[in-house]
Amino acid sequence: MKTSALFFIQLLLPFLLVAQHHDHTAQPQTPGVEPQPLLAQAMRLQEALTFSGNALAAEDAKKLNALGNKPLTQETVAEIQKIFDPYCLNVVDINPEGRVKVLRGAAKATLIQCGWTSFLVKIRNDAGITAKLQAESPNAQKPYHSPSFEPKVKKEHELTPGQVANRFADIQMYTKPPLQENLTGLKLEYAIVQIYSKDAGQRDIEVAYNVGQGSQDLGFRNSTHILFNAKPAVKVKLNVKDVDGKPVMASFLITDGQAHASGKFSGIYPLPSRRVAAYDTYPDFFFQPQIYRADGEHVMLPAGKYQVSYTRGPEYIKQTKEIIVPENKDSITVSFELKRWIQMTKLGWHSADHHIHAAGCSHYDSPTEGVDPKDMWRQALGEDLNMAANLAWGPSWYHQKTFFTGKDHPLSDKKNIMRNDVEVSGFPSSHSGHIVLLRIKEDDYPGTTLIEQWPSWTAPVLSWAKSQGGVVGYAHSGWGLQPLEPTDKLPNYVVPKMDGIGANEYIVTVTNDLVDFFSAGDTPATWELNMYYHTLNCGFRPRLSGETDFPCITDARVGQARSYFKPVGPYNYDNYVAAIKSGRSYVSDGKSHIMDFSVNGKESGVGDSEVAIKTNETINITANVAAYLPEKQDAAGEAIAKTSIILMPYWDIERARIEKSRKVRVELVVNGEAVDTTEINADGAVNNVKFSYAPTKSGWAAVRVFPSSHSNPIFIKVNNKPVIEKKSAEWCLATLNQCWKMKEPNIRAEEKKAAEAAYEEARKKYQAIIAAP
Repeated sequence: MKTSALFFIQLLLPFLLVAQHHDHTAQPQTPGVEPQPLLAQAMRLQEALTFSGNALAAEDAKKLNALGNKPLTQETVAEIQKIFDPYCLNVVDINPEGRVKVLRGAAKATLIQCGWTSFLVKIRNDAGITAKLQAESPNAQKPYHSPSFEPKVKKEHELTPGQVANRFADIQMYTKPPLQENLTGLKLEYAIVQIYSKDAGQRDIEVAYNVGQGSQDLGFRNSTHILFNAKPAVKVKLNVKDVDGKPVMASFLITDGQAHASGKFSGIYPLPSRRVAAYDTYPDFFFQPQIYRADGEHVMLPAGKYQVSYTRGPEYIKQTKEIIVPENKDSITVSFELKRWIQMTKLGWHSADHHIHAAGCSHYDSPTEGVDPKDMWRQALGEDLNMAANLAWGPSWYHQKTFFTGKDHPLSDKKNIMRNDVEVSGFPSSHSGHIVLLRIKEDDYPGTTLIEQWPSWTAPVLSWAKSQGGVVGYAHSGWGLQPLEPTDKLPNYVVPKMDGIGANEYIVTVTNDLVDFFSAGDTPATWELNMYYHTLNCGFRPRLSGETDFPCITDARVGQARSYFKPVGPYNYDNYVAAIKSGRSYVSDGKSHIMDFSVNGKESGVGDSEVAIKTNETINITANVAAYLPEKQDAAGEAIAKTSIILMPYWDIERARIEKSRKVRVELVVNGEAVDTTEINADGAVNNVKFSYAPTKSGWAAVRVFPSSHSNPIFIKVNNKPVIEKKSAEWCLATLNQCWKMKEPNIRAEEKKAAEAAYEEARKKYQAIIAAP
């Protein structure tokens, strides 16, 4: 192989095709092969290597191309083998019975840390098999155990530090076009195997191949142990500055643009499948493509060209920079300056997500039971999330609850605060709806030591949490609220299924003042808001609060849906939950904002959020509204806009874009109906939006950019009369009956009498509204 050609490839691409001769004895030539199909396959192989950034050395490519102009003879077969064999890591023999034997090839065993290296594999297929050739290695097993959703991880699922350390590699066959996924059945052909090493230095890797179950050769000869030397990657130090020039944490998506990596993440660095937050220098999550780095931190990259997308949550504008990591450097420094379209803290508003997790769902069970709260802290900083509630719940409950203190996490500072609180999920009451308990002082229900001992319906838990000063609400509200008959109308009067884990038993507990907030943003907006609107129409006054349920409903990022709140008094966790409880906040995807919403000069969340007027009196509604959309809708935005509202992402400003313009609608909602609308340019500017409306009866008003942001309600009393929307009360009554039908079988016998009484009390309240004059 020509090392000068390799040097050029290595300089430009983080991928290496190794074709240097090793000391191993050259494999004998395979005679008796049809030259025409072998040459055709060789040409496709060359094209694939070039496409994936791993071209043959120029001299070898020239020789191969010349064969196409010569007579097709056994000399053609011999020449192809002479060209390709030096690039082969292994020779795979498939005998007439379909058994696979693996031999060491001639290629030098050199890898690159944090990068992929391509080798050829020579396949002698005496069986004419046309199955897939698969590569595997015990060193490429997952370095973590996938979540089991158990409250305590089973012993057999635990991984030792040694096991994790030995799973530093990844291996795969490259089968993208113009190559085929299956073997051709030719007596001789070649394939591409790619190997990734997380580590630098000498590493022993067991490389095995098979063509399906039972194809391994007797005597376990379908694998070879190869001592590789992995060259160190380059330490790329990051200078990361916010718009004010101060150092900051940001999100980075690093890709090489190549089509080599199989699976969920293609061409991503560092390789997600090898990330182990518990042991790595930085706790990058294996289920995310992005990483988070603060100013002065680094990422290890092999020499090559990369595209880096960087941002810091929805208040920032995503940017892209191309970087070239040179060969023969120990380290380089690259600078990134962030750009905002808005800074909400300067306007007095702070972002918050009351529902993130350090365990369960996408998190691993082992080598640790989920991740440490400090790892979640980096996620919050990287997404510019000012307030984060990190909730312990069913999976790994007994480990994660050890972080509960009833106080802010020690990493919290003047700008960012995190606290460990609780989601009652994976508990006996979960069938009735998961509930979020914020600012609690004790995290064990009285008289319990085990999850199984907790109540089997939600009202007792809500009551207990509120008795200790907690602020409480149902999580992922829309689950279980899907209408029995399909409809996207809002509001609608179709009874929901009540078969899920969202705000189901809410229909009961809201009538007893046991619910402070109603979660929104992480389930279909119409399902969420339909329930919320109807209960407001019955005179109940819970507030909206935004959540993500990371990494369960989405593992993309924390704060994908969030609240923005304006605290009364100092900025702290107590005043955050107070703002959620009072409604001095709004729900948003972070790409549109409804600030300072007021009716007749009274702001939402101030006092009791109530305005008293006389019949035929006009109310004046104002709000400062800002939104941001790219000037031109890209393919991703178009896909979101066309996606059904009951599919993810549920809340996203692209759904609010008016056709292909940069405008969105701002709607005035009264008693659940949009009664007026105006349009604004989503260019980042703050617009003072005004509406006038003359209510004919008591109710509530809110402003929304649907489905991107939604204010909390302001309650309007006309002639001091209560809210009476009989049609909503009828819907609530029917929904309550459906809820009892679905939940009653899972309530313990000893608790059923109390639950039945609570349902009956709620039933009477709805009936009273229906019967009111």
